[in-house]
Amino acid sequence: MNFKIPLAWLQLAQQKIRFVVAVAGIAFIVLLMFVQLGFQDALYSSATAVHQSLRGDLFLVSAQYKSLTSNQSFSRTRLYQSLGFEGVESVSPMYLQFAKLKNPVNGEKYSIYVIGFDPGNPVLNIPEIEQNLDKLKIPDVMLFDRNSRPEFGPIAANFDKGDTEQTIEIFPFDGPIGYNVRVGGLFSLGPSFGVDGNLIVSDSTFLRINPNTRPAEKIDIGVITLKPDADKEKVLKNLQANLPNDVLVFTRQGFINFEKQYWADRTPIGFILNLMLTMASVVGVVIVYQILYSNIATQFIAYATLKAIGYPNSYLLKVVFQQALILAFLAYIPGFITSIILYDFAMEATKLPIMMNGTNALIVFISAVLMCITSGALAINKLRSADPADIF
Repeated sequence: MNFKIPLAWLQLAQQKIRFVVAVAGIAFIVLLMFVQLGFQDALYSSATAVHQSLRGDLFLVSAQYKSLTSNQSFSRTRLYQSLGFEGVESVSPMYLQFAKLKNPVNGEKYSIYVIGFDPGNPVLNIPEIEQNLDKLKIPDVMLFDRNSRPEFGPIAANFDKGDTEQTIEIFPFDGPIGYNVRVGGLFSLGPSFGVDGNLIVSDSTFLRINPNTRPAEKIDIGVITLKPDADKEKVLKNLQANLPNDVLVFTRQGFINFEKQYWADRTPIGFILNLMLTMASVVGVVIVYQILYSNIATQFIAYATLKAIGYPNSYLLKVVFQQALILAFLAYIPGFITSIILYDFAMEATKLPIMMNGTNALIVFISAVLMCITSGALAINKLRSADPADIF
């Protein structure tokens, strides 16, 4: 009987304008969910882009470490002490600090993230950087992130056009005296919610850019490479147990998870994104409830008639749930397509990695179905009160 009489569809489609408006309203909620998840993924992905590109097996940071964009340096001696532990093959220090890059066109200074390391012992697994390691060995040469935001000027565009002699002035973040470096190449890393652009320099050039704020002894990340036959977990526990408590030791995934947790729990942006996702779900339930309740109210006499000729409450409840599922399916499709278009636009405008993925597509689909089913469950209370006597 359910398949012979598509009552759920016929009732929804009876008033076409209301049906289209209902689908559009739910599609908008689906779009909001996609936007929130897309920005949330972009937040975590961009914040951990450096972590994911790091070479090495274990990573040493200060015990005061909060996030990659907060300066919490520690003694380089701690990193070299780890060389004495069984299973450790080599170590490499990294220097990280914000500086101000002077736009070569308008002369404005903008905050940029500077990453320094020994070119003879590279710590980033990015092909474009590996191809330009010889250039980094030359004093006062930098690699510029082609995905940096446009306020830094046409540095990448000029280099692509063949201008390999660009000289850019960089200022320490709290210093008035600039330092000239030459653009030796480009790489792709991208900005984040805390970083507008990136530079790669050698450790010696990094220290010359920050002569008064950064002694060579103070580093930000220690990259530890283990021997091929070493037990990573065993070495990790050994380092954690025996190194002084002014440093922390992470595996790659542990380092990434620590960074994600900071952005999710200790920053306003993480809280706001989670709150907006929750609010979108709540608003969606209310909208679908109003749609289904209005439809039940409009068709109340028809439901009472069905009960009068012998249809049980269970059949009528199935009709409402079928309507909820139809709304979920039909609203998901335009919401999904529109979100892809919006993702592309947002990624182009912000340079953030806002991209559709299968996990988010499945999460939003399941959320839309659950949202509509929940609304249907709330709306059926009126249906239970349908009385055959109402038809007279």
